[in-house]
Amino acid sequence: MLLTITTTAKPATDLGFLLHKHPERVQEFSQSFGMATVFYPEAGEERCTAALMLEVDPIALVRSRGKHSPDFSLSQYVNDRPYAASSLMAVALADVFRTARAGRCKARPDLPGTPLPLELRLPALPCRGGPELAGRLFEPLGWEVDARPVPLDEGFPEWGESRYVGLTLRGTVRLVDALNHLYVLLPVLDDNKHYWVAPDEVDKLIRAGEGWLGGHPERALITRRYLGRRWALARTALSRLAELGDETEERLEPAVEEEAPADTTASDEAAEAEAEAAAAEAEAQEQSPQQEWSPQQERSPQQEQPSQEEVPREAAAKPRSLSVLRREAVLGRLEGLGAVSVIDLGCGQGELVGALLARPRFARVGGMDVSPMALTIAARKLRLERMPDAKRARLTLFQGALTYADKRLSGYDAAVLMEVIEHVDPPRLPALERVVFGRAKPRHVLVTTPNIEYNVRYESLTGLRHNDHRFEWTRAEFAAWATRVAEQYGYRVSFAPVGDDDPEVGPPTQMGVFTLDQRS
Repeated sequence: MLLTITTTAKPATDLGFLLHKHPERVQEFSQSFGMATVFYPEAGEERCTAALMLEVDPIALVRSRGKHSPDFSLSQYVNDRPYAASSLMAVALADVFRTARAGRCKARPDLPGTPLPLELRLPALPCRGGPELAGRLFEPLGWEVDARPVPLDEGFPEWGESRYVGLTLRGTVRLVDALNHLYVLLPVLDDNKHYWVAPDEVDKLIRAGEGWLGGHPERALITRRYLGRRWALARTALSRLAELGDETEERLEPAVEEEAPADTTASDEAAEAEAEAAAAEAEAQEQSPQQEWSPQQERSPQQEQPSQEEVPREAAAKPRSLSVLRREAVLGRLEGLGAVSVIDLGCGQGELVGALLARPRFARVGGMDVSPMALTIAARKLRLERMPDAKRARLTLFQGALTYADKRLSGYDAAVLMEVIEHVDPPRLPALERVVFGRAKPRHVLVTTPNIEYNVRYESLTGLRHNDHRFEWTRAEFAAWATRVAEQYGYRVSFAPVGDDDPEVGPPTQMGVFTLDQRS
């Protein structure tokens, strides 16, 4: 991954004094996750460019995470971290340009306080919120922002845009401010950090945000994301910003709990949740942290828990999360259909599987997921080793992929794909359709998926609900897909809302119920 810093202030080579890196030398700085290299592609009186190139070693990155490494899946080693600017770049920048970020220059003490015409370029930057969010974050700081979406594949424009942008910032800014803007906002745009967010991150944020964060219109979003959505830490940081001169009271959304998504990312989030829980026990004053926006964090605004001032204590009840409402809707529909054998396709950590086993009417229960770690967690949560023999005989858990034909998927009355299809790349959906509706061909198929129209009701949400979602559909788009699949494979389909059915944007989750046409 690459960051370039260019100035045209004469003499432009003063950039070397500010960065404390000589323009005629190539310097390397070892990081726990790879190697950072500083060099100057051009260095003249009129124009000077410094480049920070970060080469990430995926194996070193995994080893550096130690016990908090999320799982043992291939995604630990094959991912975007070596190519896209992220918290790794922010950490390397902080280390390599430590003196510059502190605003010190012994050789030219007048330079750090002088605004310079600067151009910063990042060719590939994960941006959960798209170019619009990049503008909201950098423009109030005096930058001219050019954020251009990077297509998933230029050869297949129908696939749409990726979550990456090519970012160019131009402005007359002090270099110390420019570096601190990047240090804070790179992980904010990515909405992710490669390391455990500890309480000392609050101090780092306050120091790096001195002079600009307290008055930023998006300071609440910046604070939440920078601190990994650890709500107690975010509240502490916002309180300290207020003490430093911000008189506007910031209100954070309450933390919510949801189940893990039934797909490949379940294992990562489960391990992170366990690590966070262990840290929370060691820090009694902290409340349980939350992770990034995802299906396991959905809750409609109408379901927010009322304050004690609004409702008497004895009357206040904990609201049911969207995952519970979704699971109850699926279970109720399965019972209404008279299904006796059910398979959960993309079972994740086994929440639905456990609920099915708790109902003796379901004589045969199957669970399949692509992630071995998710299945391991599911087995532990279901207490498989101590499960009574009669119940254990009803259950089958196995690893597999929904895009490949598998005989083990056949023979069930009903199949459930609960919050699964949105994790599949659109070009692979026809393969899933063939496997589930064409080959396995259960009598009933239940499909739930987010309704993207409802996303406007989540005030702090930018982009899709989960970083692994390949798409999210409107009600019309879901209905069109379901109707086509039903006609192609001999099913009838009906639709039902899950969660509060908003009169303007519909429910947060939409469900399609497919029933095999006996005439087919």
